[in-house]
Parts: sequence; C-alpha cells; structure tokens
Amino acid sequence: MEASSTSLPGGTWTLGDSSVTRFGYGAMQLAGPWVMGPPADRDGALAVLCEAVEAGITHIDTSDAYGPRVTNDLIREALHPYPDSLLIATKVGANRDAQGGWPTARRPEDLRKQVQENLRSLGVEVLDLVNMRMGDANGPQPGSLAEAFGTLVELQKEGLIRHLGVSNVTPEQIDEAQRIAPIVCVQNMYNLAHRYDDNLIDQLAAQGIAYVPFFPLGGFTPLQSETLSGVAKRLGATPMSVALAWLLQRSPNILLIPGTSSTAHLRENIDGAALSLPEEAVAELDRIGR
Repeated sequence: MEASSTSLPGGTWTLGDSSVTRFGYGAMQLAGPWVMGPPADRDGALAVLCEAVEAGITHIDTSDAYGPRVTNDLIREALHPYPDSLLIATKVGANRDAQGGWPTARRPEDLRKQVQENLRSLGVEVLDLVNMRMGDANGPQPGSLAEAFGTLVELQKEGLIRHLGVSNVTPEQIDEAQRIAPIVCVQNMYNLAHRYDDNLIDQLAAQGIAYVPFFPLGGFTPLQSETLSGVAKRLGATPMSVALAWLLQRSPNILLIPGTSSTAHLRENIDGAALSLPEEAVAELDRIGR
C-alpha cells in the first residue's frame, strides 16, 4: 500500500533512521473487548488502518499480544506490502492469559519467541522497532532490565530488530538500558493528570530520544476532568482534542499514538490534535497535574 504525503499536526520526528509523523496511530483498540479476540467489525478495523496511512501517518504502534495475534494480522492484511515510509513499532515482555490478564514473559526464550511471532504475523524479516515492556498493569516497577533488554540487543545484532525502545519503565531502568545499547524511544503513561515524567521528557528531548505517551485521558479525577472539559468547551473542542493538542505542544519529542476503531474518530483525533492552545488555556491545563 502507498502512503500519502498529507500534512499532519506536529510535523515529524527522527526516530532512529526514520522520519515519522509525530501524530501516529495505536492499534490496540482494533482487537475485541479488553483487547481480547477479534474485532466486532473486521472490515471497519481494516478501513481504519488504511485511512491512517492514507492520511499520512507513518508511525503505527502494535503488539502481537493484542488479541492476542489479532492487531498484527489486521495490519498485515490491510497494509502489506508496507510503504517504505511506514514504521511499525511493536513491544514484547508480556503474554495474555485466558482471563485477559497480562502476565510477564521476559525470559530470553520468551522474548525470542515473541520476536519471531511478531515477525511472522507482520510478514516482515526485520522489525522496525521493538519496545521492551517492563513493570506491570499498575505501572513501572523497580528492578533490573539487563537480562531482558540484553536479549533484544542480541536479536538486534542477529539482524531481526532495527531499533530498540523501552516501555513502562523507571528513569533508572532507562539509564540501565542506555548503558547496554542505544534506545530511540521511551513509552510510558503520561497525560495532563499524570506528569511524573515531566523532567524525563525534557532530558530525553535533549538526547534526541522520542517519548511516546499512552492513555491521553487515563486516570483523571472528576475535578481534573471537569477542568479539562471546561477548557474544551470554551475552545469549542472535545476533551480528547485538547489533551492531544496539549501533548503535541508540550515537547517536540512527544509522539502520539491515539487509538480508535472508527475512521470518523480517527479523523476527529487528527483535526483535534491540530488545535492551537492559547497561553491562558495552557496555563489552566498545566495546573491539572500539579
């Protein structure tokens, strides 16, 4: 499939050796409820992926654990052979159980198996970017990532992975990873209400490393949601639009991967992220997480 050259909000960022749109797409919501099983509307899911690429998006985030083995299959069906400009990022470090949980799977043999599964399901010989997922469903947890990350470095040296990143990690784990091998991105939860990584984002920007936040509206208290909704109403926008626009304006190394299973919602997200926030709105929004 060929990509278009449509301009997207935020411009581009150099991720490793690739220039990608800062507005990307996260494929997690293409799977069924609780990220388990197939989508209710398979044709609709395929249409969203095609629409994303036609809109000019060149960064798609996925994992073979989504479904499991659902979103990667959809991506391959919709987009393979992939445009040269498209970078597909995946992640390893967790499996799925019958209850929909995310048990960790970080032994060397687990990671090698997951990388091979991602290669097969995406239909490629080399993965563009693999994020090493640490922590658990509650967020980052302390502990060494040396063995797990070292396994990915070995796979990179074997020619199966182009670039490496880390996900759901502490600053200490990022430092540890960088002592082992270069990383091109960090993927953590971050939004207006959860700003624990403020200093980290600035440090990574200085190093030319991307920061990819997930859950742009996750974990808001009722009061925080009320503040966001008030700003959005005054600007004639949706809360999601304001949240995405704030993230893009927060730092040039922030790459967005909002997910949706609707082409209409995808277009709304793109249009919303292009919103220019006035200084007084930014000041009010900044107080949400502080």
